[in-house]
Amino acid sequence: MKKILGMGNALVDIMIRLEDDQFLNHLELPKGSMQLVDALKSQAVLEKFEKHPKSFSAGGSAANTIHGLAMLGVPTGYIGVIGEDELGGSFVKDMIDAGVEPHMIHSLQETGRAIALVTPDSERTFATFLGAAIELAADHLTTFNFKQYDYLHIEGYLVQNHDLVRSAVSLAKENGLTVSLDLASYNVVEANLDFLREIVKKYVDIVFANEEEAKSFTGKEPREALDEIAGMARIAVVKTGSKGSLIKSGNEVVEIGVITVTPVDTTGAGDLYASGFLYGQSLDLSLEKCGEMGALLAGHVIEVIGSKMGAEKWMEITRKMAK
Repeated sequence: MKKILGMGNALVDIMIRLEDDQFLNHLELPKGSMQLVDALKSQAVLEKFEKHPKSFSAGGSAANTIHGLAMLGVPTGYIGVIGEDELGGSFVKDMIDAGVEPHMIHSLQETGRAIALVTPDSERTFATFLGAAIELAADHLTTFNFKQYDYLHIEGYLVQNHDLVRSAVSLAKENGLTVSLDLASYNVVEANLDFLREIVKKYVDIVFANEEEAKSFTGKEPREALDEIAGMARIAVVKTGSKGSLIKSGNEVVEIGVITVTPVDTTGAGDLYASGFLYGQSLDLSLEKCGEMGALLAGHVIEVIGSKMGAEKWMEITRKMAK
């Protein structure tokens, strides 16, 4: 089985369920978006929902994907920056407990946190304080041994640091790694479109995008967007929500459906889809099987609050995958 390295913003996810959308308007957080906030705004959001139940777990898009892969038994590692604080300690513990090898850089800044506000329709809106995570830099990668891994998976949230991403994908390709990129958020794509298109064409083998991200990247609807992205990368994946996903490599196009579930919270659905898909890739399975595994994980994670599933759920998933 191949080894997969993830790199991203090391954040602690704080999940909060809302009764309605009204709070989002009051906080000036566009529904369904990921908004970067400063420490004061982050603290204000937490204080606003002080009495609401909360769940905490290691998060960030790439960390979620790597955590899912580790739970499936894939040898994994993760690069990120955390603070020397309680949240940073909990992040590392969560990853190690799953079987991930952490390659962490430590900072005097606070560990970053992503507050996910989940509305009754299961949509989530993120108020993200990057904290120490934003200190991840190209210089941190110069001595890293990429050769010990076969894949590098990067979250699109990092593309705001052009030097970091360009260095990471260049070093990965120089060392023979397959590069996987999750576009992560439509507003991040829009703000970094020219750079993203350059990087995908030159370095990226696998691109994951949802409908909004694919449209921001290409200006086209899912099927046409799939064709355009597949013309840049070896494999294009466009996730179409409740309709499933579209996958294309060369002239092969695969349509994948969804599994029947009762959705509670969509947080982590795209990240865990990538876990399942990359798991299939690590075993050299067909595009269809990779997509089915992605759909299986994405379906099950939206049955729980947050991006982490319990041991019983993972046992159920591994049994289904074995079939």
